[in-house]
Amino acid sequence: MGALVTLDLPADAPALTLPWIITFGPMNDEEEWEPVVCGPYERAHALALAEAVVADEELMAVVEPLQPHVTVAQIQGDIAASRLAAENEDVETAALDAELAGYDDHDHDHGDHDHGDHTHEPPSVGEIREGFARIAAKLTN
Repeated sequence: MGALVTLDLPADAPALTLPWIITFGPMNDEEEWEPVVCGPYERAHALALAEAVVADEELMAVVEPLQPHVTVAQIQGDIAASRLAAENEDVETAALDAELAGYDDHDHDHGDHDHGDHTHEPPSVGEIREGFARIAAKLTN
């Protein structure tokens, strides 16, 4: 039996109405193959499909919503929020580790934040929305 990972959301969470994807991958580091990404689906369909696939196989299935961002700023905002959440988790984990080890000293690397020059212009909001329409048309054919 495999594992299914997804977000635990309240019943009124806006993310529940988004399209969802499933990423299937190996359960452990012994297997090496590229994950398979499927979707988009409605959340209930994604969960049911993921459960059916991992029921009899040693696979990991991650079910998550697609974020239909149309600007670079929206994407950067989600990245910043994710980094902040991970950093806060690291700080909490380091504090707990320090407490358990009997000392209060931790050090973590915040990474290189040099963004460099961008060689490609991002698509416009209109171009992205047109792309969404083309994808929707492909999914309904």
